[in-house]
This record gives sequence, C-alpha cells and structure tokens, in this order.
Amino acid sequence: MSNNPSHKVPLPVDQELVLKVIPLPADCNANGDIFGGWVMAQVDLAGSVLPARLARGRIATVAVNEFIFKQPVRLGDILSFFATISRVGRTSVTVKVEVFAERHLMQGEYVKVTQANLTYVAIDEQGRPRPLPQKAP
Repeated sequence: MSNNPSHKVPLPVDQELVLKVIPLPADCNANGDIFGGWVMAQVDLAGSVLPARLARGRIATVAVNEFIFKQPVRLGDILSFFATISRVGRTSVTVKVEVFAERHLMQGEYVKVTQANLTYVAIDEQGRPRPLPQKAP
C-alpha cells in the first residue's frame, strides 16, 4: 500500500459491506482530522455485525487483535466498512474489518484508511461465554 493519500484502491468483493457512515465536525481533532477513537468505535460496531448474526444473541468484544491506521480520515469523507469472518471457535468469532474512505473531492475513488482484527464472544444473560449455535446439517 502506498503512503500516497491519492492512491486509489478497489473495494473488496469477497467481504460484506456492513456499515457506511459520514463523520461530523464534532468528530474532528484539533488538526481537523477525525479522532482515531471515533474510527475505532465505528470499527467495533461494524465488526460486530457478522458475529451477532452467527451468535443469534448477545455478544461482547473481547479483543482488538490488530488495529492499523493507514491514512487519516477527513471531514467530508464517506466511510465504507467491510467485514469478513476469519475464525470461528466454540464461543468466539474473529473478524477482519477494512475501512475505505471516499474522499470529499474524489467521489467514486476509494482509499483504504484502516484495517483491524477483532474477536467477539457469545455471552448469556449473565454475561458469561456461551457456545455458538450449531449450524443446521
């Protein structure tokens, strides 16, 4: 991946689009870029979509295994969050999330801004891990 912010990339075709969002001025830091913590919160929301579907019940984030900021997110960017399940265990699911920005002045062109791997665990009503439902044969 080039460090050139104008480096265009194609959107993934082997992952599911799970979230699209536009950051607001209140999400900016003093430099005029979007807070990294705001991006992390959106990644956590996007990452939870597929595990929640698989778990058919409550889930909790248990680990952020990797989080890489590749480019800044800017005010006016339209962010697209793509996810894919990379591992399914007895009670947990690990998900890869990639975030692409459609820059305000470059509509239709995308730059990869963030990638992350997160692990979620299925939990019961008391917050204890529970086995994931078995798939139908």
